[in-house]
Amino acid sequence: MITLPTLTNITLDLHADGVLVARLNRPAKRNAINAETVEELVTLFSTLPRSGVRAVVLAAAGDHFCAGLDLVEHHIADRSAADFMHLCLRWHEAFNKMEYGGVPIIAALQGAVVGGGLELAAAAHVRVADASTYFALPEGQRGLFTGGGATIRVAGLVGKARMIDMMLTGRVYKGQEAVDVGLAQYLVTGSSFDAALALAQKAAQNLPLTNFAICSAISHMGNMSGFDASYAEAVVAGVVNTQPAARERLDAFAKGTAARVRPGD
Repeated sequence: MITLPTLTNITLDLHADGVLVARLNRPAKRNAINAETVEELVTLFSTLPRSGVRAVVLAAAGDHFCAGLDLVEHHIADRSAADFMHLCLRWHEAFNKMEYGGVPIIAALQGAVVGGGLELAAAAHVRVADASTYFALPEGQRGLFTGGGATIRVAGLVGKARMIDMMLTGRVYKGQEAVDVGLAQYLVTGSSFDAALALAQKAAQNLPLTNFAICSAISHMGNMSGFDASYAEAVVAGVVNTQPAARERLDAFAKGTAARVRPGD
C-alpha cells in the first residue's frame, strides 16, 4: 500500500502501475514557487524513495510549467539576507531529494520554464518539451541571482558560457535549439504530458534497485574524481548486477527470449 502526503499546491494522482503524477497547481501564478510549495516539494520527494512509487511525472496545471520564484511573495515578505539564504537552502533540499532520491522523475514541460522553474526542471532526470515550451534565466534583468541550483544543474546541462549568456542577456531557448543545447531530451509536437507519462511507464518496468542506481549513483559519481567514481561504479554494479530479482530477466536473455534492442525502441 502506497501512502502519499496531503499537499495543497501539488496534486497527486497515483496510477495502478506505480507511476505518480505530481502536478504543480498554482496556474493563476504560472505555477510560481512560493515558500509553501518549496516545503511541499521537500515533503513529497523525501517520501517517495521508500513509498513504492516506481516513477514520477512532474507536470503542471495551466499553460505554464513554472515561472520560477514567486516574486510577489518575495517582494511583500521583504526578507533579510539570512532569511532568503535559508529559503534557498530549502530549494536545494527539495531539488537534491529529487535528483538523488533514486526514483525516476520525468518532467512534462509546457510554456514558461523560467528561473526557478528551470532549476526545478533541471532536477528531474528526463525533460520533455512541447512546441510551447521556452527556457530562460531572467535573473540578471530583475536584479537577482539564481539560488536554487542553476549554477550546478543548468550549467551542467548547457555549460557555463551558455548559462552566463542566458543570465546576462535574457536569452530564451525553445524548440529544437533547446534540445540541442541540452535543456530537454525530447521535443514533441503533441502533448508533453502524454509523452512523459509513456516514458515514466517504461521506466517503471525496470527493477527498482536498478532505477535507484541510475537515478542516484550517476549524479553522486559526477561529484567524484574519476579515480573515486570508478571504484564507486564497481561497488554499485556489484550490488545491482547480482540482485536476485534480476535472475528472471537474465535467464530470458540467456535463452534468447528477452526483447532485443532495436533502433526506434
